[in-house]
Amino acid sequence: MSIKGRTMRLGSTTVSVSFLALALFAGAAFADDRDEVSELALGDSVVFGFITQAGHAYVNPTNFIGYPAYVGFRERLDDVNAGCPGETSGSFLSATAPDNGCRAFRSAFPLHVAYSGTQLDFATSFLKHHRVRLVTIGIGANDLFLLEASCATNPNPPACIQAGLPAALGTIEQNMVQILTAIRSAGYGGEIIVVNYYSLDYSDPSGTQITQLLNQAISAPANAFGAGVADVFTAFQKVVSNPLIAGKTCNAGLLNVDPQDQTQCDVHPSQSGQRLIAETVAHVRKGW
Repeated sequence: MSIKGRTMRLGSTTVSVSFLALALFAGAAFADDRDEVSELALGDSVVFGFITQAGHAYVNPTNFIGYPAYVGFRERLDDVNAGCPGETSGSFLSATAPDNGCRAFRSAFPLHVAYSGTQLDFATSFLKHHRVRLVTIGIGANDLFLLEASCATNPNPPACIQAGLPAALGTIEQNMVQILTAIRSAGYGGEIIVVNYYSLDYSDPSGTQITQLLNQAISAPANAFGAGVADVFTAFQKVVSNPLIAGKTCNAGLLNVDPQDQTQCDVHPSQSGQRLIAETVAHVRKGW
C-alpha cells in the first residue's frame, strides 16, 4: 500500500453494503463449538473490510465484508475475523504500542469478534481451544501511516519518510517474527498465509516501491515458519496493467470511492478488491 494513502477517518456518511448473500459470512461469532473447523483472520482494516466515513453502519460489523468472508465461503470454513481498523504490527502485540486508530475504534464500535486484550492474545487463545485449518494475517501498513504522520510537519516530508523507513521496516519484520512465533507456540501446526499489500497507484514509482519494501518486511519471516504468502501486490498489478487503467488502482474499481470526492478513492479495497484478495489467498492454498 502506498505511503501516500490517507489514514483512517470516521465520519457521518452511511455507506450501504451490497452482496447481502455473503453478509451472513462476515463477522462470524467467536465459536464455542470445539469441533468447528475455522479460518482465523488477523490484521488491520483491510482484513476487517473497513469503509471510510460509514456513519451509523459501524454499529453493526456485518455491514463490513472483508476478504476472510470470501475465503471462508470458497473454502467452506467458518471465518473468524479478528481484524481491527488501525492496528499496527506493534499494537497487535502490545496494548501500549502506538496504533493508528484501532483502540479508538474498538472503544466506540464492535469488531467482528469480541475480545478485550490484544489481537495476539485473542489469536493464541482461539488456536488453543478451536480446530483451525487456516490462519491469514495482513498487518504492517498502519506502521507506515504512523511514520507518514510523524513526518507531516517536517520541512521535507519525503526525505523524513525515507530517513525513517529502514527502522520502521525493521520493526515490522521483527514484529512479524514475534507474531508467527506466538502462533506456532500456541500449538498450531496448520496453514498460515501472510497477505501482502497492493499499491494504491502503480503508476507512482516512489509509493509503489515503498509498498514493495513493506511487503518484503512482512513476508521475510514467512518461510521459516512454514507460512505461505498471498501476493496481492501482483494480483492487483495485473488488473491495473490494462492500458485503459494506466496503473491506477482506483480506476480499476479495486478501491472504495472516497466519500469526499467521487472521482478519487480511499485506501481500502472495494468488494471487487476484497474478492480478488480472497482469490489470491485461495490460489496459495492449492499448494498446501
